[in-house]
Amino acid sequence: MIHTDFDVVIVGLGPVGGTLANLLAMNDLRILILEKEASLYDLPRAVHFDDEIMRVFNTIGIAKSLSKKIIINKGTKFIDKKGEVILDWPRPKIITENGWYPSYRFHQPDLERSLRNKLKKFGKVKILQNTEVHKTINKKEFTTVTYKNTMTGEEFSVKSKYTIGCDGANSFIRNEIKSDMENLGFEQRWAVIDVILKTKKNNLPDRTIQYCNSKRPATYCRNVGNRRRWEIALKDNESLEKFFDKKKLWKFLSKWILPNEAIIERKTVYTFQSAIAKKWRRGRFFLVGDAAHLTPPFMGQGMCAGIRDASNLAWKISICCKKGHNEKLLNSYQSERSSNVRNYINTAMKMGELLNSIGGIKVSDTVYIKPDGSIKMNTIKPKLGRGLGNNSDINRGKIFPSLKDEFNRDIDNLFSSEPILITNNKIDKNQIKIKVLDYLDIPDLDVLLQKFGTDSLIVRPDRFILAGTKSNDLKKFCDNHINIIYGSKV
Repeated sequence: MIHTDFDVVIVGLGPVGGTLANLLAMNDLRILILEKEASLYDLPRAVHFDDEIMRVFNTIGIAKSLSKKIIINKGTKFIDKKGEVILDWPRPKIITENGWYPSYRFHQPDLERSLRNKLKKFGKVKILQNTEVHKTINKKEFTTVTYKNTMTGEEFSVKSKYTIGCDGANSFIRNEIKSDMENLGFEQRWAVIDVILKTKKNNLPDRTIQYCNSKRPATYCRNVGNRRRWEIALKDNESLEKFFDKKKLWKFLSKWILPNEAIIERKTVYTFQSAIAKKWRRGRFFLVGDAAHLTPPFMGQGMCAGIRDASNLAWKISICCKKGHNEKLLNSYQSERSSNVRNYINTAMKMGELLNSIGGIKVSDTVYIKPDGSIKMNTIKPKLGRGLGNNSDINRGKIFPSLKDEFNRDIDNLFSSEPILITNNKIDKNQIKIKVLDYLDIPDLDVLLQKFGTDSLIVRPDRFILAGTKSNDLKKFCDNHINIIYGSKV
């Protein structure tokens, strides 16, 4: 047996790396996190996450504290040059199947502090900042990562069972995997201006507004507290120095605010891109988040997509660390996630085309016309791509809703590491190799299962359904599907 210093090395401690580390730490794994920055970046970057992501945060145990620092997002309107709404994407203030509101606004430093504070509670997690990875070895049974302390120049090497790159768009680990990016066709430079209001501005919109314009499309975001954001498309070869000239910038912002009403907290330029890595895994190396895919920001799904990656991969890595390496289980990571994220990216690209006034309002299959003639859009919820389970099973890959048990406890907490069987049948639970919840544990379970058209479901730790059945032979059903996850190790 090969000795490893850690179960997992994570490169990068942004929101995605922090989420992944917490999910792995909950499974009692030995984790080393390598972060190149000296400290947490204290200015705004990502500003949105949805109900699915809040459910992940709840699993980690930070949702309650985070709730005090976020606001509910009311949705997005696309407006033409005349100021008329051409597409409305409302986010109703109702609790979704995931147990949370559909959409939230947040301040990224608040989230990162919550994630890091939670990591401090795990004795087997080690965080090293001022560290730069510059060499890796990817063996059949282990990985080696060599890094140096950028302050002292000292160099170290560690062995781990797996190495995961959460190191962003310019990922070092992606280069080590030798994975090219598939360009999906969207690339545009946008200026991003974050401000803090000094006075109350009741005339500013209380939701996101997309200003569609072929010459100068722009986005306005209502963010947490007194923070507001404008994103403005830059013209080809437009000089950043001239655009960010104080007088010119305030002239543009004067449509909404005046210099005496706000201070500019941050101004920068992003190149919004759409791309997916062709390989998310090589051997025991994996890519997560921006290292694996890039999306334009018009759906607010960049960080969300990375956290979905983390949720999908964490339980699979945890099982492999505890039960032994399982190729089939790990190979399902990219196949399940890539088509899901591609759906979000394609929709965001179509939104970008609408913003640039070169595309139509049919940005997704969820767009519909109301009787009053208004055009609205529902949130997309793509299933998982092909992977674990039988792809002909109509329930496979769907989200399983957040539920309470007979004691009003969130049942998510009962299966954060292992799959679970939820059934309306009477069975001998001792015959089943995984935890079982039945009609005695969950109120109105029969009503829920009727919606899925089945009597029993196996639900994965990432809250997606692995399989459903009406068979009474639940031992055989479970054995077949559990062997997919554990191989012959159970």
